[in-house]
Amino acid sequence: MDTGQNSTDQALHAYKMGIGEFTQKLPDVAEAFNAFTETCFKEGELSAKQKQLIALGISLVAQDEYCIIYHTKGCLDEGASEKEILEACGVGAAFGGGAAMSQAVTLVQECIGELDQRTH
Repeated sequence: MDTGQNSTDQALHAYKMGIGEFTQKLPDVAEAFNAFTETCFKEGELSAKQKQLIALGISLVAQDEYCIIYHTKGCLDEGASEKEILEACGVGAAFGGGAAMSQAVTLVQECIGELDQRTH
């Protein structure tokens, strides 16, 4: 079924649907997790942009494709440039090796391109 969405939009939609279903089944767990993560990503000594860049690097090392997509979008939403995002990917690759680098040069760049198309 072609929804007219690109692969990045499809993944973000799948995550949103999944978290919605999970929340219906375990609302206390979902609400506590969401409150915790919202607190972690609030502006503090580190900016929201810096936190998204850190999360992207960790996502690459963890090989979590949904988080890679989600935090690439978060980086862009917080005003990170493509170069800042790719530098964060480089740091992730320094820890995660070839697997992290392969996600950076494929999935992250694909997300940037697809998300950038929506803004132009």
